[in-house]
Amino acid sequence: MQTKGLKGAIAQGVALRALYGGDSAVIAAQQERYVKLVDEFVAAYGDKDITAFSSPGRTEIGGNHTDHNHGRVLAGAVNLDNVAIAAPNGTSTVRILSSGYPQFEVDLSTLTPNTSEFYTSVGLVRGICARMKELGFAIGGFDAVINSGVPKGSGLSSSASFEVLIGAIVSHLFNDGKLDAVLNAQIGQYAENVFFGKPCGLMDQTACSVGGLVTIDFADPAKPIVKKVDFDFTKTGYHLVITDTGGNHADLNDEYASLPTDMKGVAAKLGKTVLRELTLEQVVDAIPALRKDGVSDRAILRAIHFERDNARVADQVADLEKGDFKAFLGKVCASGQSSFMYNQNVYPINNVNEQGLSVALALSEIVLGGEGAWRVHGGGFAGTVQAFVPAHLLDKYVETLEHTFGKGKCHKLFIRPQGSIKIEF
Repeated sequence: MQTKGLKGAIAQGVALRALYGGDSAVIAAQQERYVKLVDEFVAAYGDKDITAFSSPGRTEIGGNHTDHNHGRVLAGAVNLDNVAIAAPNGTSTVRILSSGYPQFEVDLSTLTPNTSEFYTSVGLVRGICARMKELGFAIGGFDAVINSGVPKGSGLSSSASFEVLIGAIVSHLFNDGKLDAVLNAQIGQYAENVFFGKPCGLMDQTACSVGGLVTIDFADPAKPIVKKVDFDFTKTGYHLVITDTGGNHADLNDEYASLPTDMKGVAAKLGKTVLRELTLEQVVDAIPALRKDGVSDRAILRAIHFERDNARVADQVADLEKGDFKAFLGKVCASGQSSFMYNQNVYPINNVNEQGLSVALALSEIVLGGEGAWRVHGGGFAGTVQAFVPAHLLDKYVETLEHTFGKGKCHKLFIRPQGSIKIEF
């Protein structure tokens, strides 16, 4: 669609309401955001036949650090997203301009990992294109401008949202949109593991790519079972609130890596590759032998967390499917308690003086005790907590948390049905 036509479609707002809800002020802000992005594209790359894309962030609702040991998760796509305006450029070079950052380029004539590109967007784009070509998809150079509405460090997976956004762009610009949503997620994970240099599971990318409320079973990571959960949160009278505690994410890679390492270490001692191959009873029975064999108590506790939280996901899905929201909320709290006590990913062991997540969880319990639910959100150690807040406590909850962590730190979200998509204006 040419620039003038796209701006006209944006002004109508129909497609945007499907993504962001019906609040007129929200839609007006999104219209302004999209028009500004179109203007940035034209200023950078000229007036072309352009396409708009949106890729949501995600919220993990059940299964904390279960995916990397082939467990189950419950997650949802949220209404904070990455938006792109893109067009093919007829070359073998990808040029991307993200709002507020310098433009970067990726020469697709080279599609091998480069350690100098680890932890960079260049590495992610190269890895996605490399994997898509390897799988038989067409790739090509394109120009894009991207605006991120998924705050970095928010626990809403801005990186996974970016990865599947790039996959969607390549799919629609060069492959008639034939890339399956789950495969898009797997490609994003591959790029992050191999070209970005970060071990990760598949939950974040899948939730962002598929959209809606989904439960994912990673018993076979090559063929994860993705199931949509038919439940409308808007009818519960509760709000989903993510609070950014503003913690320092520096030097946490070792902490994150220790979680799958500890869990898989226990599995290996018991002759398995991952904990999904074991039961809670088998882990408990083996504790004396594991301790005698030098396995740390922390690793054992993390294995117990995995087994119980993995089972808890199936129970949470069952609660939602039968409409028992109160029972579901109880399991949200149980998952949070397990993360704090057993998985031990609420604060880093090398900085016990900084416990923003612990403070946020304590404040959540003070305000919501008996009526809502709260838990650590995402990777942990720093970042965000998640809460399900009844409407009559929403103002009090936000006021209490933002009194400590700052104005604007609470994000009131909803689960959006769309994953990473080309927007049909």
